[in-house]
Amino acid sequence: MKLAAFAILAIGITCIDAFSISRPKVDFGKAAKASAVAIAIATTVGVSSALAGGESAGQQIFSTNCAACHADGQNVIMPEKTLEKDALEQYLAGGRNEAAVITLVKNGKNAMPAFGGRLGDDDIQNVATFIIKASENGWDNIE
Repeated sequence: MKLAAFAILAIGITCIDAFSISRPKVDFGKAAKASAVAIAIATTVGVSSALAGGESAGQQIFSTNCAACHADGQNVIMPEKTLEKDALEQYLAGGRNEAAVITLVKNGKNAMPAFGGRLGDDDIQNVATFIIKASENGWDNIE
């Protein structure tokens, strides 16, 4: 595989030379600085979400990791098992509480994957807080 990638790269460089197209010069110093800035921004965004507090950080984590299947508190895979107050009380093992949400998020169940290996304990706690508050206040009332 590496040999094939090298061959494609070599052919590309040869084609550029054959057609007298100048190859762009890369300033590795600028590239390194840009990479450092990108890493700093990415790290700061991650830290700021963790420091933002339970509900705000939980909403951000939910949007990033959960909303594909649970947008607006719904469930695209199993429509009856929403994140609405009544459905959580009926279907969530242990009832509608943060501990039960944490267990489900960490371990997954049926079609829902486990997020225990992907999200930290604080992130899971924050998303559980967000889900319980959103189910209490109504998913339509989220800002």
